[in-house]
Formats: sequence, structure tokens, C-alpha cells
Amino acid sequence: MQRILLLSASALASGLLFGAAPALAQSTGSVDFDQPIVVTAKLGKSVAGVETPDTPKAKQVLDQAIISRQTPGQTVNDIINLVPGVSFQNNDPFGSAGGKLFIRGFDNTRISETFDGLPLNDTGSYALYSNQQLDPELIDQVNVNLGTTDVDSPTASASGSTVNYRTKLPSHTLGARAVGSIGDFNFRRLFAEIDTGDLNDSGLRAFVAASTATNDAIFGGIGKIDKKQINARIYQPLGNNGDFISVAGHINWNRNNFFGSVPMWTDNTGTRVVGGAAGNRFPVSGDERFYTVPDCTIASGVAGTADAATSCGSDFEFRYNPSNTGNIRINSRFTLADGLVLTVDPSFQYTNANGGGTVTAKEGTTKVNGVANLTGFISGNYYFGRDLNGDGDVLDTVRLLAPSNTQTNRLGVISSLRYDINPENTVRIAYSYDRGRHRQTGELGTLKSNGFGAQYFPIDAPLADAAGNIVEKRNRLSYAILHQISGEYRGKFLDNKLTVTAGVRAPFFKRNLTNYCFTTNAGGAYSCLTTSAGSAAFAAANATAAAPQQRLFSYSRVLPNVGFTYNVTPDASLFANYSRGLQVPGTDNLYNSFYFGADTAGAKPNPETTDNFDAGVRFRSGNIMAQGSFWYTIYQNRLASAYDRDLQVSVYRNLGRVNKYGFDGSIAWRPNANVSLYAFGSYLHSKIKDNVDAGVNCTAANVQYGTLGCTAVGNVAYYQTAGKRESGAPVYTYGARAEGTLGAFSLGVQAKRTGPRYVNDQNLPFYVTVNGAPLQIFAAKAKAYTLVDLDAKVDLGKYGLGKQTFLQLNVTNVFDKTFVGGFDGTFISQTSSASSPITFAQIGVPRTVIATVGIGF
Repeated sequence: MQRILLLSASALASGLLFGAAPALAQSTGSVDFDQPIVVTAKLGKSVAGVETPDTPKAKQVLDQAIISRQTPGQTVNDIINLVPGVSFQNNDPFGSAGGKLFIRGFDNTRISETFDGLPLNDTGSYALYSNQQLDPELIDQVNVNLGTTDVDSPTASASGSTVNYRTKLPSHTLGARAVGSIGDFNFRRLFAEIDTGDLNDSGLRAFVAASTATNDAIFGGIGKIDKKQINARIYQPLGNNGDFISVAGHINWNRNNFFGSVPMWTDNTGTRVVGGAAGNRFPVSGDERFYTVPDCTIASGVAGTADAATSCGSDFEFRYNPSNTGNIRINSRFTLADGLVLTVDPSFQYTNANGGGTVTAKEGTTKVNGVANLTGFISGNYYFGRDLNGDGDVLDTVRLLAPSNTQTNRLGVISSLRYDINPENTVRIAYSYDRGRHRQTGELGTLKSNGFGAQYFPIDAPLADAAGNIVEKRNRLSYAILHQISGEYRGKFLDNKLTVTAGVRAPFFKRNLTNYCFTTNAGGAYSCLTTSAGSAAFAAANATAAAPQQRLFSYSRVLPNVGFTYNVTPDASLFANYSRGLQVPGTDNLYNSFYFGADTAGAKPNPETTDNFDAGVRFRSGNIMAQGSFWYTIYQNRLASAYDRDLQVSVYRNLGRVNKYGFDGSIAWRPNANVSLYAFGSYLHSKIKDNVDAGVNCTAANVQYGTLGCTAVGNVAYYQTAGKRESGAPVYTYGARAEGTLGAFSLGVQAKRTGPRYVNDQNLPFYVTVNGAPLQIFAAKAKAYTLVDLDAKVDLGKYGLGKQTFLQLNVTNVFDKTFVGGFDGTFISQTSSASSPITFAQIGVPRTVIATVGIGF
């Protein structure tokens, strides 16, 4: 699994260009282009930490007024849970263990998240990794673009929404601060920062910051979480017109154990079995929170005996999920002439990460098509031809660590040229480039006697066969390349009451993919032989397998983005926007297509596209800020994993059209200097157009349970998706935050209600067969839940102890609510049983108390 922290161009602070007005876009070029809108809107400050910029797009911004009140070290993806339309389930209370994000029903693989301008999505799967985000103390603001992207966004993943957060500028004054936290689950965190202040009369300044955080895994009783981060930035103004050069760097290390969901239901008795190795985990009650994985010891091998593989180390909680990520970001703005501004944001990023469990491997060899003594990963089995456990024979089956490792090197640049034709008309053109080298391998490593892996990264010391050939389960090299040109126009009409924007981006994507293994089915199964003789024998014996090969894929689209704002009164405005989104098929989908002949339809997966419509109203007057919007999205070529009835494997299928619509709204009010109130809410409806072939014929159980549209045994079975909602995303969310201050003491309380989430796209319950009869073990929906968090702070700076000196208490999930945490939802079944297998899901985070002390000057 890859953890991508893109090296990105910094979107700049508002103060960088026009005093205190906030920058509300992604790249430096977008910030520069949007700035006149921001200034005209008189958005000099937030209300209760919330901003709703007056743009044609439905956006919402949270700044440090809210960010600083959350749990120290918390992932920014959890903080934006306070934005309408956003739903995030955190895997732990501290932001160090990942989570699941949805915005307007788009899951995290369809959301483009950006760190100072460039996407953080995995270059292969487009997944987001919330445990690798910037320390919140360094985040100036985070903005959520609820339904569209900026025209210069270099993203292959965004069907709709984007999240962008921006790092703070170095301070003009010399200063330092330290923040220390302790809490439940042995949580320990330390953050420290030094600002140089202005180093000369030109305003050259810098900061450097570092943090370390550790805790015990909140479930299972054996896992550990360890996270470290270093950040730095140097900023040089170029004159007094907003021009500058900035260089920033970011390094993040994670050494984590997986943990979480543990229950399992058997097929024949209905008995619930707990254990981390369960394949169909899904929380049912609060009992899972108290399950502890037992310790174990791996027995030594016995010479001359065919030892069986141990089960020690197979539980989910023994698995590692380590990552090393880092980036360098350069940002710049140059005024070339009156009204002509160039911005250039180059970047570089590196990632080394993995995730996965264990496998059993044979010390012996195998024979294929008459060729003996073969080693490698062959037809689902690992063969080494040498002693693996040190007992002197090659008779044994041994459990080994087998994560999927990814190394990525990524280069990018976003450049933009803006020209002010006159005060009412502005244009810009932009060019974006993105090139990711994505190396995916599957080396194996040994286990320690306690079942944990002997190393975090087996790629550093991979196990080889007797001849020194590395044995691995996958071996692929991918280049994800983007060239994108874009243009944007803004015009003001009707005495500046009407602002119209019209933009277009034209991305040209190229995927250069090489698979060094055989593809043995359309579900992505591989066989990786270690010798050319073995490969020849395997090819001769498996005529349908696709040989190792290279393929090129190209995708391009013209993606319009148009909208307007109209000031009905000085305080109220209307806005509307239309945009087209695009998601290019991910590498897993494309590599699966290698199984099909290069000239067949199956070898050419279509990209997803979306047509996104927004319309709403905003009100901003003094101490009140409100926004409400209706939206509608039309999916075309909606991709999902489904069952192929001919190949009898799971493959990616085009589901055609899916329609979604909903409402988002928020209001922030500060009645006086000591009290702030904020409320938000959203509603989502989605409708899948068609049923999908389940790949099997109806069985008696299907008819008995009434599933898969079956009315008679032998009929073709279909997943009953037509007219149903997409799974994973909540039907509604709503919440509020209140904060009050009395002298040096302040208290904040926030609550959010997350509505029911369908667990599968058929919107059906889950069953197992018990004594020939159906037993429902889980409903079609995960129940709605409400979480309440509390934060209290004493500002010790008011007692003369330094302006950044404070005490803070955070309590998450105050009432210790038990709930189903994050899950992706499921669409397909690989069997002809009554319903889909239960999807993997995390247990919701329990009540957690964290105490913090901060000192600074």
C-alpha cells in the first residue's frame, strides 16, 4: 500500500498578497487569481473559525480558531468533519492510524486532497492516508471544495470534491513554542517550533518544527503507534507587491500496527467468533472493544519433520503499516509587468510504504509442465527451495511476513500566467505537469518468535530462493504522467454586482505500465517465477495467462468549469457553478486488464466522469456568516468491482450512470466577543440506475432469502442495485459547535450526528445459513450515531507567562458511544450465497481524554 504525500506547491497565506485577506484556493496561481474576489468580498476574518468565500463554487474554510481547539496532532481530515457534506470516521482518537473520508458521497479515492496545492492521493489507487498529514499547529487554514476542483488542479482522481490545506508563513518575530500532550492509551506527544523572525530588512524569515507521537493501539491490546514529523519553510519577499520565493520541506515517519474490527460469524452455526484473522469483520455490539489478542510464540522447527506453518502472527493486529514520506516544495510569484503575474510551483516527493499480513510458504520446490525444482510465487503458493526456519531440512511450511510494498518518486510543477485586461476583466493560462514513478513489489520477510515481523520493510532484506532469486507476490513498474493546460476568465458586470468565471482544463494522462509477472485472471491474480525456464514452463501450461508485458494507456478530456456570483444586497449573494470531473482508472484496474487481449474491450477500461451542479445563497454581515447550497451530480461510467460469470473472478465493471443530489448548509454567529456558535447540516440521496449480473445462477438459498432478484432456481442472478443508494456514505449529517470565554478560561463543545450508512449497494441485510434457515446477522444499514467532543483551555498568557502558553483538555466521544467506524461499503459477492460477505469495518473510537500544556514566546 502506498502512502502518498505529494510534494507540492504551497498555496499562500492571505496576508502574503493583500494584508489580512485569506487565500482560499490551492496553487499559488489559484490564490493569485482568486484574490480580487476575496478582497471585494471584504473577507478579512472568520466567524467562529468558519469562512464561506464568495466564489461560484460551494466552499467552506476552517482556520486556526477551530483547528487549535482540536486534539493536538489530530489529522486535518477529522477536523473537517465540522464542514457540511463531509463524513470522516477516524480509526483512533489521535489522527495517527488512518480513517475513511466521504464528501457528498464521494469516497476518499474520488476526492482530491492537496497539501499546499498538489494532490496527496496515492498515484496508483488514489487512496488517501489521513495519518500522514501535516501537524495541525502548522496549518493556517483548510478549505473544502464540496463539488469541484480548481482549473489548474493536477489530479487524476477527483470525480468531484477537493480538500486543500495550507501551511502557515514564518513569523516576522523571533519566537519558539513547545506543546506536550498525554492521554488515554498511553498517548504521548511533543511538538516544538522555532521561528527566526525577520533576518534582514527584506523580510527573509523561516521556521523549523518537529513532532513525535506514540500510543498503544486502542483495540487488540498488542499493537503500537509511532509517528514522527519534521517541517521547515523559508520565505523571501521580493519587494512590496506580493512577489516572493518560498522553499518548504516535510518528512513523516509512521511505524504502526493495524488494529480494529474483530468479530466473525460462521456459516453453519450462527456462532460469533472473535479473532483478528476474521475475513468478514464487522462490529455488531460493544463487546469487540474489549477483545484482547492473545500473545503467542512460534515453535522452533524440528529436523527431519515436515513442520506445519504456525498460526502465530496471522491475526490482523500483528500486521505493520509503516511509511516514510517526504517532500520539497518551491513556490514563487513574479510581477512581469503592470497586471501581468507569473507563478511557478515545482515540487518533488518520495514515498516508501507497505501494508499487509502473512502467508505460508513452502521450503520445497514445485514442478510445472514437466520442469522440476521451480521456485517463486506460483498459482497461489510460495516456493523457496531452501531451509527457511533453520532446522536443517526443506520439508516445512513456514509463516512469513508478506506486505505489498510501494516506492514512489514524484515530480510536479504548476505554473500560471495572469493578465488583468482592465479592473473588470482578468484572464490566466496555466500549465501543470505531474510524473510519478510507482514501484510496486511484494517481497517476503521473517517473523520474530512473538509473531511480529522481524522488520518493517522486507524490501530492505528480501527473502530469496536457494539460487539467490528474490521471491515476491507482485512485481510492477508504473509511470503516471500528466500534462495539463488550462485557462480561466473572470469578468465583473452590472456595477460589479455580477461576477462570472469561465474556465476549462484539458488533462492528458499517460500510464506506462510494466508487469513482470503473469496475470492469471481478471481479478488481478499473479504468478511470479524466479527463472526464465520456470516462466517458459508456466506459459506452456497456462495458455490463458497473460505473460509479463508492458502496456500504455492514454486518457484525455476537456473539462469545463463555469459559474457566477450575484450580490443581491451588500450582505447577500447568489452563486452557481457547473463543472465536469474526471477519474482515470487506477493502476489495479489497469493491471487487471492485462488479462485481456490488448485489442479487446476488456483491455481498455473507461474513465469515470461526473457532471456537477451547484446553486446556493450566502449571507455575510458582521458577526454572522451563512451558506446554503443545493447540488446535483451525474456519474457516467461509474467503476466498481463486480463478478464475471464467465471467468468466475472479481473484475472491475462499468456500472453506467449513478445520480446523486443533496443539500449542504451552515451558519456561524458570534453574538459578542466571548461567545461563538456554529451549526451545519447536509442531506444526500444517490440512485444507482441498473442491476448488475452477479455471475451465478439462482440457488435455492437465494430464492429462500429473496436475494439477487431470484424467484426460481437456475435463473440468472442479479445484484439488486437499480434504484438503490450507494453504500458507505451517510444519508445525512448535522452538528453544532459552541464556544465561550470567561477571562482566561474558554470552553468549547461540539457534536455531530452521522446518519445511517448502507453497508452494500443492494441495501440488503446480511445472512448466514443456520440449520438450513436464514439468520440475519446484520442489518442493511449501520446505525446512525452521535459524537460529542469537549475542549477546555486556560490562556496562561493573560497571566504574563507568554502569549503562546496555555493548558488544554480535550475529551473525544464524551459519552463513550459505541458505533461502527469507517468502511468502504461493498458491492459484489464472490459466492452464490444469500448475500454479499460482510465488509471490513473499524470499530468506532472510544472516549479518550488528552491533557496538553503549551509554552511559548
